[in-house]
Amino acid sequence: MKIKLIMVIMLMFCISNLWAQTPAKPWQGKFEQLDQLLPTPNEYRSGSGAPGPKYWQQRADYVINAELNDNNQSISGSETITYFNNSPDALRYLWLQLDQNINAKESNTFKTQTNTVRDSIDTKAIASSLTLHDFDGGFKIKSVKDASGKALNYTINATMMRIDLPQTLGPNQKYVFSVEWTFNINDRMKGLTPNDGRSGMEFFPQDGNYVYIIAQWFPRMCVYDDVVGWQNKQFLGQGEFTLTFGNYNVNLTVPADHIVAATGMVQNAKEVLTPEQFSRFEKAKTTFDKPVIIASQQEAEAREKSKSTAKKTWKFYAENVRDFAFATSRKFIWDAQAVKVGDKNPLAMSYYPKEGNPLWEQESTKAVKNTLVTYSKYTIDYPYPQATSVHGASLGMEYPMICFNYGRPLPDGTVPERTKWGMIGVIVHEVGHNFFPMIINNDERQWTWMDEGLNTFVQYRTQVENYPDMPQRRGPASTIVPYMKGNPELQRPLMVNSETVVRSNFGNEQYAKCATGLNILRETIMGPELFDKAFKEYASRWAFKHPKPADFFRTMEDASAVDLDWFWRGWFYTTDNCDQNIEQVRWLTVRKPDQTVEKKEVTATKGELSSGTGSKKYTDFSKGPEQITVLPTPDNMYGEFRSRLDNKQVMAKLDNKNMYEVTLTNNGGLIMPVIIEWTFKDGTKEIDRLPVEIWRVNETRVTKVFVKEKEVVKIVLDPKLETTDINIADNVFPKVETASKIDQLKKN
Repeated sequence: MKIKLIMVIMLMFCISNLWAQTPAKPWQGKFEQLDQLLPTPNEYRSGSGAPGPKYWQQRADYVINAELNDNNQSISGSETITYFNNSPDALRYLWLQLDQNINAKESNTFKTQTNTVRDSIDTKAIASSLTLHDFDGGFKIKSVKDASGKALNYTINATMMRIDLPQTLGPNQKYVFSVEWTFNINDRMKGLTPNDGRSGMEFFPQDGNYVYIIAQWFPRMCVYDDVVGWQNKQFLGQGEFTLTFGNYNVNLTVPADHIVAATGMVQNAKEVLTPEQFSRFEKAKTTFDKPVIIASQQEAEAREKSKSTAKKTWKFYAENVRDFAFATSRKFIWDAQAVKVGDKNPLAMSYYPKEGNPLWEQESTKAVKNTLVTYSKYTIDYPYPQATSVHGASLGMEYPMICFNYGRPLPDGTVPERTKWGMIGVIVHEVGHNFFPMIINNDERQWTWMDEGLNTFVQYRTQVENYPDMPQRRGPASTIVPYMKGNPELQRPLMVNSETVVRSNFGNEQYAKCATGLNILRETIMGPELFDKAFKEYASRWAFKHPKPADFFRTMEDASAVDLDWFWRGWFYTTDNCDQNIEQVRWLTVRKPDQTVEKKEVTATKGELSSGTGSKKYTDFSKGPEQITVLPTPDNMYGEFRSRLDNKQVMAKLDNKNMYEVTLTNNGGLIMPVIIEWTFKDGTKEIDRLPVEIWRVNETRVTKVFVKEKEVVKIVLDPKLETTDINIADNVFPKVETASKIDQLKKN
């Protein structure tokens, strides 16, 4: 009983001493589990992050007939939608998205747009800011009818349209209806709204022709799911799209001398192409080493001059896609090559005007190919028959099997390095969107990071693996530090609606921060093997389904056996930053038994403070080690145990060793692993990696002793800049005192 009492007293003393050394509130809940924040698992979405046994999702099939008028730059069309109610709910009405209405004169985007007027503003900027353009935008709905041709009641609310059903649509039933509409195509150069980067036309005054990149061009079904019911948030421009999978039969009537690129595969290529072009197209399907030119620049330049007044209809079919977009122009050059992906050979294709050459002919299709191969490795094998990159000025935007990308050489044909790498990067990113969110189909309007962030991460992997000389802008931890050091009032957590993100920070937050976080998970926290298996599991589970954030978080943990709740909490739910600091280092050695104990006081030099343990705090190693005495363990410390340690053996393990008691502080709020690089007197180095759980009891201050064979001359936290530490000046011991030394640290 006496021994137990002694041990309890000593334990209480140790605990009280620990808390005496730490500031107030050392534990703030950063390691709490996320269970109370995430939706409760159910039969639709399981606790493992996988779809539940009763998971369901709706489906919408489309038959669309549309014509592009090249004389007045408008589109007229009609569509028949077959909507399948696979939910357990009875539906009394349907919701459709009318995204073109963002360009209408009474658009809420214009009304909610904030701006200021400054002196010396250019005409393009002030015309866009003050909506000075005369443009009659938005859908003109001509009719909404049921399968028998009877008019249906409908209500338009800004960018949404509600269709009231004559009778309730029950579970496992389908409903067929049609919509007829027209709209005027916006001029992307004028920058009417944020949507102008996604769709519209570009006029080329040199030859009097247009390039049309057309998206959000037909009324599209909203998603109805098990979490929110109808996802019918208004489209304001920044938050993108949430869509239902289905099959598309689309007939596009355009001028006869146009070349059309679109979602899906052309079904009547022999009718719309010349015999030579059709032969080249067929050859491309079995050519894997380099692109085949299907429509040449010489042919495109001839079409630019002829300007046919006849028409042709291109027929496309796309299976199990969530949307449909197209591009058309008489200016298009077209090339393609086959790509080996699993047991499929999809075509990588590019369409571009002569203004894109020589850059596009050299790099575009190669970038499409590299993207399909690398993304398939990290997610699922690319399932569609083709992936297309279309050249359009000053944009990057994605749709199933087709994307629109910038990257135009200078007028004399020279290609600056920045233009080349920027163009390759945007093609990889936009083609990569075929996987996120076109296949792994998250809600873009609510959770932008789930498509932009995850996609940017795999984009980074694709660029690193295929373009080793390419400067990397998003992915490495060090590149996000300037943002994380920025104005906290302008920062938002990743877990917010995209419309609430400050526009100037949109790329840094929803793209770069998420991608950087995943890169840190892969390289620093989980390791590539565990991360890659878990990430691939998420892609496999949710391909052609509608995942939510909880499904991603839970799957990553379920498939890796790594508790990441602390990471999701800090990186996704807060705007905390990482700022670790080496507060104190004590260099210790064990006093030999025959040494005389010298009881002389060491006077602290200027700037040295007393540490929490009562010992001196040093800024370098110049005073040599402190000596400590290690004594044999008293019998009463063994409690009821009969065996004893070999005291001499234990002490021998510390003989001639160097001990370093390192005290670290976490000043930024974001907890991260601790990475310590030791530089020894003989010039060699080694790195210790400590898991984030070292902060689990005290989130602001920890002390740990390291035993080293060699004498240490320098200690550096996060030497490879892996943790986004915003202040590396305090990551060094001996302390860095000058700017030149900080610069040297960055170089090292």
